[in-house]
Formats: sequence, C-alpha cells, structure tokens
Amino acid sequence: MNKLNAPTILSPKITANADSLAQCFSVAAPFPHIVMDDFFAQEFAERLSTEFPAFEQGNHVGDNGLPGGKSTLENIRELGPAFRQLDEAIQSPKFLNLLSKITGIDALLYDPFYLGGGTHENHTGMSLDPHVDFNYHPSERWHRRLNLLVYLNRDWDAQWGGCFELFSDPHASPRPEVSISPLLNRCVIFETSERSWHGFNAIQLPADQANRSRRSIALYFYTRDRPQDEIADRHTTLYVKRQLPERIAAGRVLDGADVSELQSLIRQRDDHIRSLYAENTALRKAQDQGLTGHLLYLAKRAFVRFRR
Repeated sequence: MNKLNAPTILSPKITANADSLAQCFSVAAPFPHIVMDDFFAQEFAERLSTEFPAFEQGNHVGDNGLPGGKSTLENIRELGPAFRQLDEAIQSPKFLNLLSKITGIDALLYDPFYLGGGTHENHTGMSLDPHVDFNYHPSERWHRRLNLLVYLNRDWDAQWGGCFELFSDPHASPRPEVSISPLLNRCVIFETSERSWHGFNAIQLPADQANRSRRSIALYFYTRDRPQDEIADRHTTLYVKRQLPERIAAGRVLDGADVSELQSLIRQRDDHIRSLYAENTALRKAQDQGLTGHLLYLAKRAFVRFRR
C-alpha cells in the first residue's frame, strides 16, 4: 500500500477542517483536546467494526490471574485488512503531519509496538478511574504526547455509562469537566501531560443490552523532545480512586443504588490497596535475592549493629 495515500481512510471533512479543529484543540478545557464525529470514512469504520477481535482473543486476564471484564490486543495488523490499512495510515508522514497541524505538536512519532494501545473492549460493570498516563515510552526515550481514541459502538446510550471523561483535578472534585459518549466513529484526541486526567464512568447496561460491550481503538503518539517546563520524572500511569458521588451528602437516605455504588467504591479501593501491598512485597522479595540482595542484607545488618 502507498503510505502517501494512507490517510484516505479519513473522512474528507477532517482534512478540510484541520485549521478550525486546531483552533478548537488549543483552547479546549480542562486541557487541549478535540472531539470529532465521523472521523473515518464511514465504510472504513464499518470494516474496523466487523474485524474487531472477539473478547477472548485479546488479553483479558487481570492482575489476579483470573479472567476479567477488560480485553486488549496490541498486534492489530493481524486482525484483518482494515486494521493493516489503519496501521499503514497512522505511520504515514501525511497522517502524522495532519495530527501535528491539529495539535500544534511537531515531529510526532508512531509507536510500532502499540504498548498500552491497540483494541480495547470492556464489559458491563467496568470503569476506568481518573488517571494521567505514563509519560515516557516503556522501551524508547520518547515523550508521550498524544492519545487518539476511536469508538466503535453503534447507537450507544449515554445512560449506559462508559462515557469518556476529562477532569480538571479529580483530587478536588469527582465531577468531570467533559463527558463524551463512545459512539461509533467518534474520535477524541487529547494532549497527554501531567494534568491530562481522564477515565470513563461505570458501564451499566440494561438487561436487554447485556450482549453489548464498549469497544475502542487506542493510538498513542510520541516525540523525542518536549518543552522543558512540561518535563517530569519518569512515572507509570497515576490513578486517583473515585471520590464519593456528590449526591451522597448529610441527610440523604440511602437507597439500593447508593449502597451498591458505595460497596463498589470500597471494593475498588480495597483492591487498589491489596495491589500496592503485593507490589511492595514483590519489590522486597526481589531485593532479597541474588548478590545485590545479599549485599543489601549485610549493609542493613551492619547499620543495625552500629546503632547499638
């Protein structure tokens, strides 16, 4: 395939309106972003939807080793002709230059490994806590700069949850500044930084829609450098557990839905604490093993004895 022609997968209006999209992106709150409907040519979006992998085909095993409600797949080229065409398109100079024009970020780099990206699928009950993403590519010395998300959910009702949310400061308020329903062929591009807090609220499908899931494609872009005042120490994804909903206030009589949500929030926080303890234990175990661990043991022993 000719990479120079790869961006023809896009709807013509995206390239035609690049200047106005750039203006919207730069002034958007709570941080630079843009929401675009009909992002891909309609026929191409339908092909991606048809080729989307089965849930069991992706990585759907949680940190506890058990099957969970989320499935991801990074090797998108193997999914079919439409996904191979997508992969060719997003690495083409023409597409990267278009992204640069819309976002004002030059010299964008395509990630051939799709680390953390690719196809994402979530079943009912799943949510994503507000977070800022890891700020460096896991294996390269690249700065993470942009997330591009495309949703593949036909006739999705915002009342079902799964809405993409942007937060000003989730430590200060549980309410998102922006909520976006994940409709078919809707694209969100946003700048990743130390303040780009985002997530999605709990998926709550009604019984007659139980066979549905929330499907999306996540594409991440990098640069070799970034402005000095935006550089932070390397970190993994930073999550903030959701606060109590605003309706839970003094004097309120709790109903069944309130109790269920409170139980879910407590369970998620407990799971997070257990995960941190497990990580701490694994780190300590790694410290105690091998030559380094033995030297560390001797140093600690000497320190304790010296203090006596």
